Amino acid sequence: MTSDGVDEPRYRIDGRLCDESAFPHVWAKCIGAGRANEALRADWQRQFAEAAAAFGVEYVRFHGVFHDDMFVYRGSYGSGFGPDTPLDAPVYTFSYVDKVFDFLLDRGVRPFVELGFMPRELATATETVFWWGAHCSPPKDMARWVELVTRSVEHWVDRYGLAEVRRWRFEVWNEPNLVPHFWTGTKTEYFELYRRTVTAIKKIDPALKVGGPATSVFVPDDRYKGEVEDRPAMRETAVAADVDALDWRPVWIEDFIAWCAERELPVDFVSTHTYPTDYAYGADDQAVAITRYADATFDDLTLLRELVRNSPYPDAEIHITEWSTSPSARDFIHDTLFAATSITRSFLQCATLADSIAYWTFTDVFEEGGAGIGPFHGGFGLVNENGIHKPTWHAFAMLARLGDRLLLATPDGVVTRDSRTSATSAVFFNYPDDMAMKGVGSENSYAATRARAEMGPARRIHHTIGELEPGTTFLVEILDWEHGNVAEAWYRLGSPLNPSRAETEHLREVADSLLRYTLTVPDTGVLTLDVELGPWAVMSLRQSS
Repeated sequence: MTSDGVDEPRYRIDGRLCDESAFPHVWAKCIGAGRANEALRADWQRQFAEAAAAFGVEYVRFHGVFHDDMFVYRGSYGSGFGPDTPLDAPVYTFSYVDKVFDFLLDRGVRPFVELGFMPRELATATETVFWWGAHCSPPKDMARWVELVTRSVEHWVDRYGLAEVRRWRFEVWNEPNLVPHFWTGTKTEYFELYRRTVTAIKKIDPALKVGGPATSVFVPDDRYKGEVEDRPAMRETAVAADVDALDWRPVWIEDFIAWCAERELPVDFVSTHTYPTDYAYGADDQAVAITRYADATFDDLTLLRELVRNSPYPDAEIHITEWSTSPSARDFIHDTLFAATSITRSFLQCATLADSIAYWTFTDVFEEGGAGIGPFHGGFGLVNENGIHKPTWHAFAMLARLGDRLLLATPDGVVTRDSRTSATSAVFFNYPDDMAMKGVGSENSYAATRARAEMGPARRIHHTIGELEPGTTFLVEILDWEHGNVAEAWYRLGSPLNPSRAETEHLREVADSLLRYTLTVPDTGVLTLDVELGPWAVMSLRQSS
């Protein structure tokens, strides 16, 4: 019964009365993007507006709010000819950031603000990572960093109102354990950066939400136990016969919580990244690529949730601020049907284990290594640079059509209802038995991914859903090897590096050509779902009338 005394509908699935439970859309709470400056591009904005509307995105996170190309921190006048003219004191200009944040908020999406990276004029080391030369170092002057953070947050409060900004999240830095790329300091120097940052923000308003340590990833060895990465400590991981038998744990989380608790610092949320792949360096200093088992994300988040619950911050939110099948923007798995099935499975498994799991990223307009080479180059995006929907896009769209109440959970999918409309919906998938619970892994070419298509067998999905209104129509959509598999269609064209306009339009049409048909509830009020899903297929069932 609802709070206003109205009886909620009850459903019978497979002849049994359902007990409902909450089913949060963890995939839509936050989504990733590359860097702030990319959000000024017209194509980025078109793609984001489409994604936000289709998936119900609530927050977006990206790097580089303080990078030089956003021009927030100005220590010199910048004439463009000859030496820059130093200013007597720093000037803070927010016109570029305002354009991005205005665009997001106008579409009902809030920024999940990653505070970084260091402006060149404050950095102790410059151009430490990425094609666009991010400066990932401690500041020359911590007081200047504190002033930068303070002026920025105060500006956002003035522009958008305190009530709005209280709903944002402020994450201190990105992956500071990855020295020297994302941080050139030590673990303790990062913790000190957090202390000074959270103190500055809470001084503006104690209700503003701040957290960290935004580390990457889970590891099974002691490489991050000390102040900087200890590469020899990962040698046993590199040669392990069964990496899934190792004890994988989050990086810095326990140390961060203990350090903050000892100093009575606020931690409103704990954030980390949980890619189910890793690299370990052997005794010959050669990197060994590691792919973990299909349930790695579920097990990692279960452990993380337990660590936070038993910590001095048991009520801290848990935000996975980056997650994908791998952390490489040149991993061709990202373009495939296989990735769509894998992320569907993981999101359904993990829906209640975190406050957000931000898929990295929504678009291939992403320049960490420069622009991608070709239309399907293994970029993270749910859409490619031309806005063509990858299979992962359709996986997100199917997840978005699910309700917020769980009626049935199976190893192959879920049945849900919408608490507002009582509409019933479902998503099912076939993660092939032949995978033997292995993860989908990574590949350096599209051709190399195709061997997974030989996995099987097909899977029969059979359920009855009762207590429905006779005559109600349901739409079935199926994404599989022959429907919506756009990277395969590109491969069959000969993998053109620069497709013609006609080829691009053909690929766009293929991308959205899922198998679609309708089912109608008979006079009995019982809908019978009996579908054979091919290997890697993902299926959506949603009420259409």
